[in-house]
Amino acid sequence: MRSLTIGRLAAATGVNLETVRYYERIKLMPPPARTPSGHRAYEQAHVRRLAFIRRARELGFSIEQIRALLALSAPSRASCAEVREIARAHLDEVRAKRADLAKLEHILAETVAGCSGDAAPSCPVLDILKMPDAEEWPI
Repeated sequence: MRSLTIGRLAAATGVNLETVRYYERIKLMPPPARTPSGHRAYEQAHVRRLAFIRRARELGFSIEQIRALLALSAPSRASCAEVREIARAHLDEVRAKRADLAKLEHILAETVAGCSGDAAPSCPVLDILKMPDAEEWPI
C-alpha cells in the first residue's frame, strides 16, 4: 500500500485534520515517516490506530483512557482484566452522567411546564438561569 497524506488519513477515518496533528503532538498517534519534501506519509497502521482512537472518543473515553487502551492492545501487553477495569470505570462515569442528565431533564421539564409563554415580567426559565444575588452566594 502506498502512503497516505494527512488529508487522506483524515478523510479515511472521519477525523478532522487538525485533530490528527493534535493526536501526534500529544503522542497518541505515532509520528509518521516523512517524504523527501517533508510531508507526512501515513501507513495502514496509522489508519487502524486513528480509527480506534476516533471510535473510543465517540464512546466517551478520555485521552488517558485511550492511551491506556492502546498500550494494552499491543500483543505483548494484552490484558483483558486491565481493559475491563478501564471500561468499568468509564461505565461508572457514563451512569453518573445519565443520572445527572435525568435530574436536569426533570428540572427543565418542570420549569418549561411552569412557563406560560406570555409576555410577563417574570419567566421561570430565565429565573433558573440567573445568577443568585451576592448575599445568596455560599462563601
